[in-house]
Amino acid sequence: MIHFLQRLSYGFLVLLGVIFLVFTLFTLVPDPARELAGQNESPEVIEAIRKKHRLDLGYFPRLGYFLNDLSPVGFHSKSQDEPAFIDVDKISCLQLMESENGVLLLKWPYLGRSFLSERSVSEIIGEALPGTAVLAISAISIALILGIALGVFTALRKDSFLDHLTMVLASLGMSGPSFFMAILIAWLGGAVFFDQIRIPLWPLIFIILFFGIKQLPKLKKNAFFQQWWLAFGLFAGTVVFFLLNQNGANASLIYLHLPGTGLSSTGSLYEVDVWEGKRLALVNLILPAITLGIRPLAVITQLTRSSLLEVMQEDYIRTAYAKGLSKSQVIRKHAIKNALNPVVTAASGWFASMLSGAVFVEFVFGWKGIGFEVFQALEKNDLPVVMGAVLVIASTFVIINIAVDLIYGWLDPRARVS
Repeated sequence: MIHFLQRLSYGFLVLLGVIFLVFTLFTLVPDPARELAGQNESPEVIEAIRKKHRLDLGYFPRLGYFLNDLSPVGFHSKSQDEPAFIDVDKISCLQLMESENGVLLLKWPYLGRSFLSERSVSEIIGEALPGTAVLAISAISIALILGIALGVFTALRKDSFLDHLTMVLASLGMSGPSFFMAILIAWLGGAVFFDQIRIPLWPLIFIILFFGIKQLPKLKKNAFFQQWWLAFGLFAGTVVFFLLNQNGANASLIYLHLPGTGLSSTGSLYEVDVWEGKRLALVNLILPAITLGIRPLAVITQLTRSSLLEVMQEDYIRTAYAKGLSKSQVIRKHAIKNALNPVVTAASGWFASMLSGAVFVEFVFGWKGIGFEVFQALEKNDLPVVMGAVLVIASTFVIINIAVDLIYGWLDPRARVS
């Protein structure tokens, strides 16, 4: 219980710090009242807009009203002319106490209303959150399944060619910026490979020959020859492919033709059809989920590999071998289970970060989620929507971290003691 209260207090302090930071940053931006009113509006209209959105108040009064809105228990005015006014008919609340000046409410945190549409920020985020949640869950599922499988595979084949190749690709995946990878995958999956996937055949043949020669008994341990043969094969295959392609050779001789993706580079979780109305379109999820899952996939692959290699050196693994267990039994029943503890912790952090990292991915693919809403709100200077989205993402971070910390402490008593 003490462990839970400690984590809960830490989470509350983090959220409080985020609230102060977000409010301070958005207080420093230029006054949006003139932009909302337009260039031709009178000073009276601009002043009315500033008063309506509390922009005429100083920093500390605005901060006080902001904290009062976010607090589960808050005092709010009955008059629309007062800064503390909240329309109780449009929010879920319970009146605890009423007086002549106002009413004490028990409510959900109130995030305000959009500057542009006058819609509730909670309603806007509530409509966008399912799209981002489905995208994040799909991406982390891809990363976990493929990352753990590749990590175990490379750990069991340490220092092999496939091990080095996987680590190189994982490093590239971690270093690739989200917006660049989103544009690249949208272009390849939704345009270049839409109708047909063409793979150069000659370099592929030389790679196959490389693995065939590698298995010859006399050359199996000759690493220098293997590397030289692979480099020569790739170079020669590329040259032959280029010459055949320039001379107009038959495409069936130099390309391996595979079915195209048939995927659109833009789309959302739901599509509106003229005849069928709103319908679920899960096919639009494939490209953005792959894009969002690339970086956690690379991290989970490397973390699984290093953790499994470390676990395989433990004393209880040698004891399991001494008891007569086979290698597959030792890996499945002992090694993988203990190697996945840091992987689960890392995956939880990546899942929470996907809510914020999805901004560029959702914008490139036109995926309607929190990231897409934040981008549009920033473009139009709609500050309440941006602030509300940031606070929701921060709250998700804190909740997931607290839950994972408690679960990890329950699974591993050593972590709970430390």
